[in-house]
Amino acid sequence: MTPSPAPAPAPTTSTDVNAQSPRTMPSDALDDIELRHVQLSVANTRSLSEDGSSGNKETIETQHGPIMVSVVGDSTKPVILTYHDLGLNHVTNFQAFYSYPEMRNILNNFCVVHVNAPGQEEGAQTLPEGYVYPTLEELSETITCVKNHYHIRSFIGFGVGLGANVLSRYAIKYPNDVDALVLINCSSTQAGWIEWGYQKLNIRHLRLGTMTTGTVDYLMWHHFGKIEECNQDLVTVYRQHFEKSLNPTNLGLLVDSYIRRTDLGIVRELDPNKKKDVRMIRCQALNITSNYSPHIDDTVTFNGRLDPTLSTWMKIQDCGLVIDESPGKMVEAFRLFLQGLGYAVSGSRRSSAVSIGEGKSC
Repeated sequence: MTPSPAPAPAPTTSTDVNAQSPRTMPSDALDDIELRHVQLSVANTRSLSEDGSSGNKETIETQHGPIMVSVVGDSTKPVILTYHDLGLNHVTNFQAFYSYPEMRNILNNFCVVHVNAPGQEEGAQTLPEGYVYPTLEELSETITCVKNHYHIRSFIGFGVGLGANVLSRYAIKYPNDVDALVLINCSSTQAGWIEWGYQKLNIRHLRLGTMTTGTVDYLMWHHFGKIEECNQDLVTVYRQHFEKSLNPTNLGLLVDSYIRRTDLGIVRELDPNKKKDVRMIRCQALNITSNYSPHIDDTVTFNGRLDPTLSTWMKIQDCGLVIDESPGKMVEAFRLFLQGLGYAVSGSRRSSAVSIGEGKSC
């Protein structure tokens, strides 16, 4: 008699990076199935085109030229102010994540103000010849114009990459205006020589209006890190966006500004009697990266310069572009952060593969 085939092994969960046994409880297996369903849903609907959910756009004049701002929600509610990363704008950087169902439930409690760097909004005209692009310090000053225009008393900053650096600069100068910061892949130091040299070559082509393969490859690395490990559907969408949808000249000016960034100049001071005299970030800060990101070391360095009583460092597993590849984990981290600040937000809790260092010098 032919022996019966062995039964199929029970499914296991991959949400816990510290799991030691392949055996899991039924509830864990169900959770894994639910997370897979969410991932497929996000991948199939992902688009970098504006879908109308990004609010009412308005051009605001600043001391460094006009900037495009978009507002979503009731202006009487607490404000979340966002700032985007290189090669992106408020639509391409935040639209999909902020439309994620659980994130949308949280944002019903807030007014969201999206700020774009000059010339980076969708369909932007080429900046005039001779236009002097603002430094990152000057970009942070444009936030003051936005704050005054909308009569914002204070806000929670949400920034990615370049945007995280800009919001950090603003929080250092105007600590009473910033309630908290959510910063993804934030660098607190000036550009190294390798970054400087590579980017100068890219900038030369971009200023001539040419988007080269090398520049696209750099942007892909900047956002995804280990590209071969990331969601390939998203990788394709972003590569096509960088190849076809950007204004190379305007992007070149922004990249040049980014590689000329200065060190934030912040220190970790533990003596309460000395804190008032040093340059530091004085609000609660959630400092996030991912395990495929090329910016892990930058976030660790940044964390080492933050007040450990005010900062949380988090590394989210199995992704590169964290808010697109792992929106559920990001939402959960953001929800818990808001609750820690005293905001009454709720949502279903998911099991997340994260590594957290709270108040630690990494």
